[in-house]
Amino acid sequence: MRIGPWSFPNTVFVAPMAGVTDRPYRRLCKKLGAGYAVSEMAASNPRLWDSVKTSRRLNHEGEMDPIAVQIAGSDPDMLAEAAVFNIRKGACIIDINMGCPVKKVCNVAAGSALLRDEDLVVRILDRVVRACTPLGVPVTLKTRTGWDREHRNVVHLARQAEQVGIAALILHGRTRADLYQGQAEYDTIRDVKSALKIPVIANGDIDSPEKAQYVLQYTGADAIMIGRAAQGRPWIFREVAHYLATGSHLDPPSYGELRACLLDHLDDHYRFYGEYTGVRSARKHIGWYLAELPGSDALIRDINQIDTTCHQTRALEQWFNRYPAHEPIETRLPAALAA
Repeated sequence: MRIGPWSFPNTVFVAPMAGVTDRPYRRLCKKLGAGYAVSEMAASNPRLWDSVKTSRRLNHEGEMDPIAVQIAGSDPDMLAEAAVFNIRKGACIIDINMGCPVKKVCNVAAGSALLRDEDLVVRILDRVVRACTPLGVPVTLKTRTGWDREHRNVVHLARQAEQVGIAALILHGRTRADLYQGQAEYDTIRDVKSALKIPVIANGDIDSPEKAQYVLQYTGADAIMIGRAAQGRPWIFREVAHYLATGSHLDPPSYGELRACLLDHLDDHYRFYGEYTGVRSARKHIGWYLAELPGSDALIRDINQIDTTCHQTRALEQWFNRYPAHEPIETRLPAALAA
């Protein structure tokens, strides 16, 4: 599939997640087989562009093209300005967030809250597309199926998005009211795909190679996007891509591979965030990597108390020394997780 002038090595993409898909994480996921990754949501308000948080989210040094930046807000002109600002900083694709369900975003009428105002949605999309098109940059939209189950309006909005020039639609198969509960609505994704000519990317509950294949076949989507299932398991992208291409499974990572993956991730993470923020923001990633492995509970508790990067790394190295490097981690996972 293509988004504007860009084609991708496969159709297994990284979903943007605030506080997770920073530059080190995106680089790692691409290295481990993801065909495409979108940045964390960046504020459209110019007053925030110089903040530490936003400036980090707009840092793409060393990241392979196409660099995709997700912007959020509710003012059409401000979003257009943010799009151009990010293009000048290297963005190759602009993604508009109309899917985030969290209160602090919805309370300012951004994210999925926009789904309640279809006229505003169209004005935003049209304004951003008109700002980006002369610069040769395609615009995509990430959204949900509606505000709640009584107001599923994504098919209608998707048609309007296509008409104003949106290059691709990423659809999380839940309403805003669902948050992350219940089952993803693959029927709705299928309906949207049937209604559009532009690429549709399916998102929601994709956590295995078999599930990815099912979603692609059932919905007719052009690609799939994986979010929460990749937390602490970034090799899922190569597993899914390999399965879709061959119908066979890759061997699970060994303890040695997990160790190398985690420590490489942390090294990049520490250099990106610095000592103070790096050691603290790394804790959630370490917890995700190790959560289901036997004997990791005490280590995770210790990690959450360590306040230097060197001691955090040393604790992990000592823990991994307890296990044969060649042993697959799957042999120690609970049966339900290893299956």
